[in-house]
Amino acid sequence: MIPWGYTVPAVASVAVVVLAEVCLLRTGLFRRPGYWITMAVVTAFQIPVDGRLTELSDPIVRYAPEHITNWRFPWDIPVEDFLFGFALVTAVLLVWERAAPREERS
Repeated sequence: MIPWGYTVPAVASVAVVVLAEVCLLRTGLFRRPGYWITMAVVTAFQIPVDGRLTELSDPIVRYAPEHITNWRFPWDIPVEDFLFGFALVTAVLLVWERAAPREERS
């Protein structure tokens, strides 16, 4: 079964954000070390929090197995959560970058 419920929107959100940057906004965000450091920090906080929320032994958040790939790493975190996290943080940074006055853009 194709996991339409969560996986496809997660992958689509990443594709939309990346295409928006590469084809439309062209802020250069992906070329900046600061962006990748930011993503590492976000991921470092996401892992323990999301790991606790989704741990299979005592989950707070449960996913319908037919709507996710069931690929989990680390600590039972569905990979789709990382995709949505990437898309969300990147989209916010792209909007922030685009909204900055022209002289402040790097």
